[in-house]
Amino acid sequence: MEIKYTCTAWGCEKVDAAGLINKVAGAGYDGIEINMPIGGTFASEFISAYESLLKSRPGFIFIAQQLTNPENENVDTYISKLEKRLLELAAYQPLFINSHTGKDYYSFDDNCRAIETALNVSSKTGIPILHETHRGRFSFHAPTLLPYLKKFPEMELVGDFSHFCTVSESMLHDQQAILDQIIPHVSHLHARVGFEQMPQVSNPFAPEWKDHLDRFTGWWDQVLAHQKSAGKQEFTITPEFGPPPYMPVMPFTQVPLSDQWEVNLQMREYLKELYILNKKAFRN
Repeated sequence: MEIKYTCTAWGCEKVDAAGLINKVAGAGYDGIEINMPIGGTFASEFISAYESLLKSRPGFIFIAQQLTNPENENVDTYISKLEKRLLELAAYQPLFINSHTGKDYYSFDDNCRAIETALNVSSKTGIPILHETHRGRFSFHAPTLLPYLKKFPEMELVGDFSHFCTVSESMLHDQQAILDQIIPHVSHLHARVGFEQMPQVSNPFAPEWKDHLDRFTGWWDQVLAHQKSAGKQEFTITPEFGPPPYMPVMPFTQVPLSDQWEVNLQMREYLKELYILNKKAFRN
């Protein structure tokens, strides 16, 4: 199984579309994951730059994110907005869409309606839609995610385990049986290390975070091992350490404690070395 490492566009919002594509490709990533801005010319400029890059980098990946702004809206309005946005993103022909779906305060049935909407869009367009495990969404909490997976056994997830840790205020040592049921559904990973109080440590390679890095790496190993045993030929990982406020900052000065871009590059190289450039049998 070959691993493709994609770059998050999060934190690069001030870079124009062509500059962003060139920055990511120049850094040696295999693709980009982006929450495409709504309105303006950025999307069309991005697609133009992306298609131009494909002439020299035909395997370069584009992953779209669906992330709607929170509004005071009823469920019907939300679902209509969700469907419209998913259709817009699918028209760009990404490899897949990473969707922030539903709300943590919606009922099970209402969240199921949102998931069904995504399934319908995926069926209509042929673009896979994955659902990120994330605070604030239907997937915010490991145990309460299980009923959705039972109802939708075909569901694919973007695994970001940092949110489970923060919501449960633990490193999930007592929830491995639950994670074992979730991991088979994870088809894309966000390689970010969180801890009990926040979804992001300041720098995962600092010695004080070694136990947390090892814990997350163990989960990523399990995901990759499952996908490999299932016969998957390619798997995508996005190192996804974010800018402030995800990145802790110094008080008063607001200076970030680490360089987001460099931490993500370091995480990519750490994973490449860990998996010996994608060819190592994943650890048990």
